[in-house]
Amino acid sequence: MIRYCVSALLLCVLAACNVIPEQARQQLIGMKRTDLVSCAGVPDHEERQDGQDVLVWLNEKTSGGSLSVSVPFDLSLTFNSQGACHVIATVRDGTVVKLTYSGPARTWEGENALCAPVLRACLPVAK
Repeated sequence: MIRYCVSALLLCVLAACNVIPEQARQQLIGMKRTDLVSCAGVPDHEERQDGQDVLVWLNEKTSGGSLSVSVPFDLSLTFNSQGACHVIATVRDGTVVKLTYSGPARTWEGENALCAPVLRACLPVAK
């Protein structure tokens, strides 16, 4: 019974971490650049290419975040959340036209889960 509860809890955590980046990929298209910077923060890198701006936010987690679960019969599981996520926004004429992710972002929390902290504040203001 405890094993099922732990599994259900882990699935809920994984789902929550994965939802934000995927929602943002769809909902932030069309957002004004000023609104994006206001909610995501000042980008770590910025470049102008072919008449459009490329904004990059880096979220790198190199230590900590381990979760250990011990269950009866000496079975122990350890999950680590090391990884990185680069949120890359392409802005044309002051409006977000594309949002992508790169970096070794696959952790026990799910693919692109490390992008969630950058994007979390942007979803309520997405139009």
